[in-house]
Amino acid sequence: MFDQLSGKLKTVFDNLSGRGRLSESDVDEALRGVRLALLEADVALPVIKHFMEEVREQAVGESVLKAVKPSEQIIKIVHDGLVNVLGTGEDLNLRMQPPAVILMSGLQGSGKTTTTAKLAKRLKEKDNKRVMLASLDIYRPAAQEQLAVVAKRVGVDSLAIIEGQIPTDITKRAITEAKKNGYDVLILDTAGRHEIDQTMMDELLAVKKIAAPAETLLVADGLTGQVAVDIATAFNDKIGVTGIILTRMDGDGRGGAALSMREVTGQPIKFLGMGEGLDALTPFEPERLAGRILGMGDVVELVEKAQQVVSEEEAEAMQEKMMSGKFNLLDLKKQIQAMQKMGSLSDLMGMMPGMGAMKDKVDPSKLDDKMLVRQIAAIDSMTKIERLNPHILNAKRRKRIAAGAGISVNDVNKLIKSFETMQTAMKRIKKMGGLGALANMMGGGGKMPFMK
Repeated sequence: MFDQLSGKLKTVFDNLSGRGRLSESDVDEALRGVRLALLEADVALPVIKHFMEEVREQAVGESVLKAVKPSEQIIKIVHDGLVNVLGTGEDLNLRMQPPAVILMSGLQGSGKTTTTAKLAKRLKEKDNKRVMLASLDIYRPAAQEQLAVVAKRVGVDSLAIIEGQIPTDITKRAITEAKKNGYDVLILDTAGRHEIDQTMMDELLAVKKIAAPAETLLVADGLTGQVAVDIATAFNDKIGVTGIILTRMDGDGRGGAALSMREVTGQPIKFLGMGEGLDALTPFEPERLAGRILGMGDVVELVEKAQQVVSEEEAEAMQEKMMSGKFNLLDLKKQIQAMQKMGSLSDLMGMMPGMGAMKDKVDPSKLDDKMLVRQIAAIDSMTKIERLNPHILNAKRRKRIAAGAGISVNDVNKLIKSFETMQTAMKRIKKMGGLGALANMMGGGGKMPFMK
């Protein structure tokens, strides 16, 4: 989402880093570059104005201009400024007599129904809540059925559909059912429109009056940039929202919506939708997002993703295998599958410090997620003996494996090359004292980052 903005800011700071001591004109030139980058990212003009005033005041201070590494101090000032604009990360406020009602609002096409399911899944799995969903969308064909389907997929209940009921009646029935059956949270998925109209707002206000929700969340499409900000302002003015969920934040937009929402509406961004999967809902954390925008990566998220797919016991067993030289293609397959669960190669690269800005310079084939699929297909096409003993894979065997997997011999060769490169790396690390010694050098206290 922030690749374009990150690239522009990196260019600005690279120009500063080679200058040593800075003059006020140097700082002003750099800040003009920052302002232009924010404009091109579709950040709202009032937000840019306020941001630049605060950043410039600190950036031209004596402590920066006379610092040994002023460029680094300016990066920190911009980072802190971004965090300030983004606001604080706030949890859902569900501290009330159950059932706590969450009212989901937004335009049609913003991803409201899918986001409702994602939120329900998160509340169930992370917070151990009993959740029920109810669709108030009586207008869009099969909208209520769609919510029932995704509710079943994430393992929560949904309100039974009764034809002919209007949204206010569905709301009353949903609250009664949630109370009677002891649900902790009731999420109401309201109807959207292609554009804001008074009829929709009147309906939302009527539902809100009945439901007395703990949270009124606006679901907005992050790819629409300034339009999303205008929509958020309108919803907040007309019905009053308590938080925002920005969807499609894994797309190729310019990121301006995320940088404008809090300041323009005064309401916090609570979650980001980072993919189509029903677990792709991330709590909004300004510090980490600001770090990614400035190309600092997000090691915390990378480690969290790894911990979700690899247990400490599995990590230790894999470490022991790698160091003992017993690592084989079956083990490599497990690692590839773990990577697939963590997200796309491009996303993972963006979480590594200093790597986000390099994505454009990397051969796209190296970041092709289909490559991982081809590698697994090649391993599956081998015999057990071949998986355990890759050194026996001669030209004839590789040709047979390629034919069986429906891939090219070159794909098989790349897989074997990757495996051999990994083996060589492990031998070098072993000579250095093993992964524990490497982790100590990285400040990991004897454990690699993926270990809890």
